[in-house]
This record gives sequence, C-alpha cells and structure tokens, in this order.
Amino acid sequence: MPSTREIRRRIRSTKNVGQITRAMEMVAASRMRRAQRNVESARPYSERMMRICQQLLRRVVDKTTNPNLFRVEEDIHSVGLIFITPDRGLCGSMVANILRQTAVFVREQKQQGHEVAVYAIGKKGRDFARRTRLNLIAEKTQISDPPKLTDILGVAINAIEDFVDGKHQEIYISYTDFVNTLVQRPTIRRILPVEIEDIDDHDQGLATLDYTYEPSQKEVLDELLPRIVESIVYQAVLESIASEHSARMVAMRNATNNSKELVRDLTLTYNKLRQSNITQEITEIATSAVAMEKDRPWHR
Repeated sequence: MPSTREIRRRIRSTKNVGQITRAMEMVAASRMRRAQRNVESARPYSERMMRICQQLLRRVVDKTTNPNLFRVEEDIHSVGLIFITPDRGLCGSMVANILRQTAVFVREQKQQGHEVAVYAIGKKGRDFARRTRLNLIAEKTQISDPPKLTDILGVAINAIEDFVDGKHQEIYISYTDFVNTLVQRPTIRRILPVEIEDIDDHDQGLATLDYTYEPSQKEVLDELLPRIVESIVYQAVLESIASEHSARMVAMRNATNNSKELVRDLTLTYNKLRQSNITQEITEIATSAVAMEKDRPWHR
C-alpha cells in the first residue's frame, strides 16, 4: 500500500502531465485548422488539373507521345514506394496504421518477386525502411509547416527519373488520407505509369472545352505529366500533415481526459488512506487513554 506522500507525488506529477497534454492539444488544434484549410484549398486545384490532363490524354490518339510515363511493363522486377509519414509521434494509432499497411504492401510485393525501393518523406518512414532493411533511395525530413512544393521536389524528381530510366516498373505512394478530424485513412495507390481514366466530360463540364497546343502535344505532355506527379506527391503530403495534426489533437485530448480521471482516482485513494490513518490514530489514542486510566492509583 503506497503512503500518502507517494500518492500526493503521483497526483502532482499526473497534473503536470495533464497540463502538458492540454497545451499540446491546443497547439495541434491550431495547426490542424490551418492544415485542413490547406488541404481543402489544394484539392480543387489538384482535381481540376487531373481532369484537364485526363481529357488531354484521351485526345491523343498515339499514346506513345510520352512513352516514359505511360510505359507499362509486364515483367515487373522492381517497384518504387514514396512513403509519407510524420516526423514525430504522439499522434495515436496513425503512425502504426500506415506502417502496418505499408509492411503488408512490401510483403505482398516480395512474395511476387518484386524488389521494393523506398523514397521516404518523414522520419517514421525512414526509420521503418532502415529497421526492415529496405532499399532506401532518398529521404526528406523536417518538412516545413505549412509544407512547400520545394520540400518534396527532390524525392518526387528522383522517383520519376528512376522510373523513366527503367530502374522501377511501377511507382506507388503511401500516405494517410485526411477524411475528417476523427477519421484518417492509410492509403497506398499507384501513380506511375500514368493511367487514363474513363471520365464523362459532360459530368465534369469539360465537353465544350478545346485547346490549341503550342509547340506540340508531345512537348506539352512531356512537361505537364511530371508536374502532375509532383502535385500528387505534394497533395499527399498535405493530406498526411492534416491527418497528423488531427490525430495528435485527438490523442492529446484523450490523454488529458485520462490524466483528469487518474487524478480523481488517486485523490479518492488518498482520501480513503488518509481517513484510514486518522481512524487508526484515533483508535490508538483512545486505547492509550483507557490503558492510562486503568493504571492510575485510584483504580487499584
């Protein structure tokens, strides 16, 4: 049974931890609102850019105008994985979820005889690649908040160039998709080779649009498609950062509530122990008083 001094010490330390988690929750909430605005403002641009690009691709009859980014290999022996994770922890199960899903993806690729090369953005992904002894090609940590496009260009360009050079037959991206404050979904999808989606132009409001390409469709595609891949990586980084701050805010809120509940339990235990000690002291005093009365001369 702990003493009252030990319980008081635990109550004091738990309150201090609760104050820290409360401050971290407020900071994460502020950053989450800013990150959420960045994601919501970037999504329409990214979606519109993809729609225009898909319409352009469907108009090109000869898909070999850009054979590098359209090249589909039947014999796949190596794939690249752009792995986006936070630099820090304390964000609940978010990091564990994306690491677990990525580990499953890597195991499936290896079972199919494919080598996996990792392009890590974030310390958690980099450390995961090192622990599992994956082929770590490039890494980028300490992403600014809010992130800049230049922060991820090095990793994105390396992945694109390795795909063009034939080092990898496919490029995937692994990140945490921001759904809302309480839901963050780990996602892995292929970004290279570029696929042409079947989009209804009438539904997207693009049926009446037409373009004049200068100097040529081939040169436009050569410049546009790599930029689209870079924008996909940048959008994934925005989604991951918004998910990180949301998960951290919820985790710190739960930690704060748990600390308050623990303080209540410790306080109740302290009061019970203190009451028991007082009762014991009163009993000892009463017993001593009775014994002293019996030992007095006039009682003999």
